[in-house]
Amino acid sequence: MARKRAERRPVALPATETAAARWLRGLRLSGFSLVMMGLLIMAVIVLAPGIRTYADQRQQIESLTAEVEAQQGAVEELKNERERWNDRTYVTTQARDRLSYVLPGDVSFLVINDLALPVAGGTAPPVATPTIQTTNVDWLSSMFASVMTAGLAPEAVK
Repeated sequence: MARKRAERRPVALPATETAAARWLRGLRLSGFSLVMMGLLIMAVIVLAPGIRTYADQRQQIESLTAEVEAQQGAVEELKNERERWNDRTYVTTQARDRLSYVLPGDVSFLVINDLALPVAGGTAPPVATPTIQTTNVDWLSSMFASVMTAGLAPEAVK
């Protein structure tokens, strides 16, 4: 008996296919590509902590470098200050300003009250009366009463 061959017809795919679906269908994975992807993933897992450590160390080096530069600037300022103190004129000026020293024959003026004067139209300070005021309290007996009150007071509970 002879079999009848089946007729071959191409199958049409649905027209609603997306670009992502076409791309996924076109992927052909071989054993070699799977091994290479596995090696790539292992390399990322092994190298990631080292890269993180490297980045942290680079950041620490940069912060320490900035700190060293700041300290070098401070050292330069202190060297300049030391050089100024080697100058006799600078020492004399500092002694006059800070310690109010004067050279023999100089006249020194010190301003005692360098506060600004009150503004006109403001409240005037109270004027003291020219008469002497007296009190009718004897200060000796008042002081004695205060000492006796403090001495006879009950102790505070701790």
